[in-house]
Parts: sequence; C-alpha cells; structure tokens
Amino acid sequence: MPEWITSDRPVPYPDALAFMEARVAAIAAGTAPEAIWLLEHPALYTAGTSARAADLTDPDRFPVYAAGRGGQYTYHGPGQRVVYVMLDLNKRGRDVRCFVQALETWVIGALAEFNVKGEIRDGRVGVWVTRPEKPPMPDGTPREDKIAAIGVKLRRWISFHGLSINVDPDLSHFSGIVPCGIREHGVTSLVDLGLPVTMADLDLALRARFETDFTPRCGG
Repeated sequence: MPEWITSDRPVPYPDALAFMEARVAAIAAGTAPEAIWLLEHPALYTAGTSARAADLTDPDRFPVYAAGRGGQYTYHGPGQRVVYVMLDLNKRGRDVRCFVQALETWVIGALAEFNVKGEIRDGRVGVWVTRPEKPPMPDGTPREDKIAAIGVKLRRWISFHGLSINVDPDLSHFSGIVPCGIREHGVTSLVDLGLPVTMADLDLALRARFETDFTPRCGG
C-alpha cells in the first residue's frame, strides 16, 4: 500500500516539485514506499510539455510554472484537490495508457460516491460531466464540463504529478488559460454542480475507492 500524505496548507509549486523529485528517486532506490499526496496549491498556472503559448491568455494573472508533465496548461488553486501519485510501474505494469486509464477510473469511482457521473472522452484526457441544464453545443450535443484533469510524468517507470479534482475553486481563475488546450468546453466543480462536498469528503472517497477502482497492475 502506498503511503498517504495530506498537506493542510497550500504548498508552493516549487516545493511540491522538489518533494516529488526526491520521493521518486527514493522509490527507485528502494528506500521509500510509494506515495499518494493530497494537497492544494496557491493560485497558479502550470504548463505541460505540450503547452502552446497562445493558450496562456492572461500571463500576468498568476505565476506560471513549467511542470515537466504531459499535457498543456492547467490551473491549480485553493478549493481544488491536487493528488500527486508516486507509484512504481515496474511493479504495477509498464503501460502508460493503462496507468492513465486507471487514474481516470479512480476519479470516476470517487465522484460516484457523490452521485456524480464522471465520464471519459476519446481525445480528451481527464474526467467530464454532462450539463443538460446548459445550452447545447452548436451541433446539438449536450454541453460537457471538465471536473478533473490528469497529467503525469515517468522517471525509471516511477510516476509523479497526477491529477486534480475541482471541489470548490474559483472557476473564474480558469479564464486566464485555455484549460488543457480545449476551447469548446468549460470547467465545473462539485460545488458548482450543487453538491456541498468538502475537501475531507473527497479525500475519504479517494481513499475508499483506490483499492477497488485503481487497477493494481497493468499489462500483467
């Protein structure tokens, strides 16, 4: 079982990167166990390895950090649960696609604890919810909003970075970027969906669903 770590105060992004780098090295060396880190960040934007400059529409709004993970721009800030997963894929299976799908399944399971139907979409990494109460898309399909983002990096088949789930962040803060490079869809949160869910509630759901919903081994 991984070690679960919870930070009660917002963690500066450079401090989080330094912690993950050190922990990944220790896991690879066999001197520390796998870890799942639950935290929040101060308001900031991060740029993944596929980030496009045009998608940072308000570069002076919050600090911007190069994340080194896959993906494009995303926002982190108070009210958003960030989950950094430092897991050994040498033991769990060296299959990146399966690993990302396992993360998505885990998030969907946690959301289901609050009767939220999270869904995945081809070509759009992350977890989405359908918003039938909103005006439909121009092609008539229902509007969809993103509730969770996923972006990971591997070193010696040890994962770091991970995912973020919107509990009750200031959704207007996403307007300084094109989240994950997707212009035609919006973002939402558990509270925006009308659910009085707290960070502690979500943490309990994540812990409860990890063993049942997170694929223990990919490619085995």
